[in-house]
Amino acid sequence: MIKFIVTGGAGFIGSQLVRELNALGENELLIVDELGESEKWKNLVGLVYEDYIDKDDLFDYLDGVKLKNVQAVYHLGACSATTETDAGYLAYNNYHYTRALCETCLDEKIRFIYASSAATYGDGTLGYSDADSATPQFRPLNMYGYSKQMFDLWALRSGALKSIAGLKYFNVYGPGEAHKDDMRSVVHKSYEQILATGRVQLFKSHRPDCKDGEQVRDFIYVKDAVDMTLWLGAHAGVSGLFNCGTGVPRTWIDLVTAVFHAMNIPVNIEFIDMPAHLQDKYQYYTCADMNKIRAAGYPAQFHSVEDGVRDYVQNCLMQQV
Repeated sequence: MIKFIVTGGAGFIGSQLVRELNALGENELLIVDELGESEKWKNLVGLVYEDYIDKDDLFDYLDGVKLKNVQAVYHLGACSATTETDAGYLAYNNYHYTRALCETCLDEKIRFIYASSAATYGDGTLGYSDADSATPQFRPLNMYGYSKQMFDLWALRSGALKSIAGLKYFNVYGPGEAHKDDMRSVVHKSYEQILATGRVQLFKSHRPDCKDGEQVRDFIYVKDAVDMTLWLGAHAGVSGLFNCGTGVPRTWIDLVTAVFHAMNIPVNIEFIDMPAHLQDKYQYYTCADMNKIRAAGYPAQFHSVEDGVRDYVQNCLMQQV
């Protein structure tokens, strides 16, 4: 019997969500992913689940099983590479697939939770409000962000958003991201740089109103992102599109300083020129507006950058052999 389906269950946030479900005593899980030749299979080690299938086999699988026992589908699977240039692939994988799975859940009256993205906000000049009235205004800077917005807009127009919940994940870091290569968090990259060289390289600012390293992001520890995701899954009366951040803007200097401190190594930051092709697309400020999820009743507090990075570095990265 399957109670929960987690797509992207071998991925970063998905594997940590499965881990937390296991901690809550939930083992009747179906994990859906596309392992390929990547190392993300390692995220499955130690998890307890009923079955695993490839993402391309999911709909055939659903046709052959009874879904009456499924309580929720956590659809976290997607192509998340902001550098992916195959627009057709992104449209199919991140929009059409998501829509088909959502429609199946609506037909079967199964709670549907899905991953949107803060990339839908574009350069941030229109703000970071998750209000329905704001959603159509945003202009993503890359096809990945637009593929996520395509589904957000369909869910809004069709009325599906009144019955489902989506999360716009901001800058998530934590265990389970090692397979993501260039899409890993700066925490993970910094840790490896410090081990190899004793220093961290950050991009210089190319705006006179912002000092080097003082570009701002909303960094959220994966444990907090998972907690909010599961909370939405358990509260069927709460629907809509929600930011998943902390609402606290922090600089890149803050972040890497926390890594140095967690490793008990003196801070040593080198600023390097940002590649020319990134300068016009670079965000200097992102911060989630968390009023909507708070108004919906979400009660949990978030790890500070210092506490989250310390836990990640000391209890995960430094424990790896």
